[in-house]
Amino acid sequence: MTPTAILLIGVSAVAHALWNLLGRRERSSIGFFFAANTLGWLCLVPVLAIAAPSVPALAAAAWLPLAATGFCQALYFASLSAAYRGGELSLVYPVARSAAVIFVTLANLALGRAAELGLVGAAGIVLVVAGILLLGANGLRSRGVPFALLAAVGTMGYSLIDDQALRLLRPALAPQSPTVTTLVYALLEGVATSLWLGAFVAVRALCRPARAEPPIRLGPAALSGVAIFVAYALVLVAMGFARNVTHVVAFRQASIPIGVVLGLVVLGEPLTAPKAVGALVVTAGLVLVAVG
Repeated sequence: MTPTAILLIGVSAVAHALWNLLGRRERSSIGFFFAANTLGWLCLVPVLAIAAPSVPALAAAAWLPLAATGFCQALYFASLSAAYRGGELSLVYPVARSAAVIFVTLANLALGRAAELGLVGAAGIVLVVAGILLLGANGLRSRGVPFALLAAVGTMGYSLIDDQALRLLRPALAPQSPTVTTLVYALLEGVATSLWLGAFVAVRALCRPARAEPPIRLGPAALSGVAIFVAYALVLVAMGFARNVTHVVAFRQASIPIGVVLGLVVLGEPLTAPKAVGALVVTAGLVLVAVG
């Protein structure tokens, strides 16, 4: 990856860990992430001042990937909300983030890109799997781990869809700046995600009308929303500076040690030997995947 991609993903990693901290601290419901996502994409509306003429063309060309990636994002947020209600940040976060790399890599292999994974990268995948097993052993009684793995499936889906869609849209919408195209795409993706999350909230309310949800505080939701879109918009821009989306997904997992430390220090979660070793093994494996 280029230095520009590394810088963008590094800032994104910090923002990502921070909004997960807020989500875990707020005992997030699907409604919380619906509010956060909606308040987040509203921050991108000003980009329409310079890109409004391109919106119809982009929406017409990308409505299907936008609908699909919106569903994957909504699945990701809904799974995280369930995981954080039943598990610790320092456990759920590294499992969800690292498993996503494995799933994206397997998907790339299925798409015939096996030549892009060298021996170093393969060794990294083995370490990531070992680290997840250690973390999973640490939380066998926590329902957070299965939901964290489901969140990773959502990450795999939207990462692959967005990478392919933007590779097609950037040249198609030239001479518009690739960065502007990316931001407009992120805005429309946010709208699609809110529509799916709104549907999830409605279905949940119909299925479990008597269940009390935790109150949604707009302050933390707004902060989470801004961080969500800063984090992912930077990743989408970084995809334009990287040859392989697997490397982008892998390197952004630098947020894992940040998230673990935030869980231990800010939330006072216990540090156990399997958790410490698992997080270190996962981080080492992700570094190998990123360089391999």
